[in-house]
Amino acid sequence: MNMLRDESLQRRFGQVRARSLHLAEPLSNEDCCAQSMPDASPIKWHLAHTTWFFETFILEPREEGFAPFHPAFRVLFNSYYNGIGARHPRPQRGLLTRPSLDEVKAYRLDVDRRMMALLGRGVDETLAATVELGLQHEQQHQELMLTDVKHLLSCNPLYPAYAHDTLPDAAPAPALEWLDFDGGLAEIGYNGRGFCFDNELPRHRTYVAPFALASRLVTNGEYLAFIEAGGYRDPSLWLAEGWDKVCSGEIIHPLYWFEDEGGWHEFTLHGARPLDPERPVTHVSLYEADAYARWAGVRLPTEAEWEFAARQAVLAKGPAHHPAAASGQGLQQMFGACWQWTGSSYAPYPGFAPAPGAIGEYNGKFMINQYVLRGSSCATPDGHARASYRNFFPTGARWQFTGIRLAR
Repeated sequence: MNMLRDESLQRRFGQVRARSLHLAEPLSNEDCCAQSMPDASPIKWHLAHTTWFFETFILEPREEGFAPFHPAFRVLFNSYYNGIGARHPRPQRGLLTRPSLDEVKAYRLDVDRRMMALLGRGVDETLAATVELGLQHEQQHQELMLTDVKHLLSCNPLYPAYAHDTLPDAAPAPALEWLDFDGGLAEIGYNGRGFCFDNELPRHRTYVAPFALASRLVTNGEYLAFIEAGGYRDPSLWLAEGWDKVCSGEIIHPLYWFEDEGGWHEFTLHGARPLDPERPVTHVSLYEADAYARWAGVRLPTEAEWEFAARQAVLAKGPAHHPAAASGQGLQQMFGACWQWTGSSYAPYPGFAPAPGAIGEYNGKFMINQYVLRGSSCATPDGHARASYRNFFPTGARWQFTGIRLAR
């Protein structure tokens, strides 16, 4: 087997691992232990689970004389890999007051040291691919760290801020344009350059009928007009399951919006602030996105339409803590603002096959009862977005930075 020293992979490993700790720096030990809902995880758990991935899938099969940092961590920090064995229940991750945050940081330090030693001895193609998967996996969790802690802090009546830099009022968003695409026989999926997850494969042909895509995302101001026009009181606009959630009071406006005598406000990672009408509406479910599109007399794009258009879009640079407003003309905000709901259910591409073993549980087994989101969000790490990326969530999910792009 050909083993090559790859200093660039070592450097990238160190950079990605350091960023996770950097994201936790503004938080107290108490912040890092709490879990605000079953869909979210404590920051401490994210730090441990991403470490567990490298220990379990790389060190255990490859390190000479392997011994786990702590045998119990194999169960405590396993997320959903049934092939690995038992798992601690997801809704109870916030009850793990032990190990402490300091112990989790020691776990990271130990595994990082051992990983660097392993990589320093040489890297074959299989090892390099598994390490890259682990790094991409950690970048996914870096985005989750921000969205999960946002939900946690929003539950505090003090509305504490995670970020203490200023979030300025946005300049007026440009008028929404309709951009026409001829469609045709299109190649959809990973294009063979760089990393991809298995759910982006295989690349295949599909026919895309002519369509038009909105030049930018729907703004807070536009969505507020939908609310004020009675959008949450009109059952004709809603999918049946979404209307049930409206009637039960589960969905009454976008997550993190609230109204008081001073008007509408929004909780952000910068704390609570007056609702900015020019920034894109975010933290909406598929039900809300679909209802707004119906109210506007249009629809959500399919994922094939979105990808067809996105291949001419510019990747946004630099993660932020809140979506920026659109500016300029042409196709905007495809990346770097909000994940965008599509009208496509999350299903395998023709010929899809998961990887063998436990690592094959990464995406394939979730291809049911989910819808596809495309693009990336303000919380997505640099280098983690691409036109073929397929994110997916249940239709009622709202704690991610999810927005609305219209199509017709």
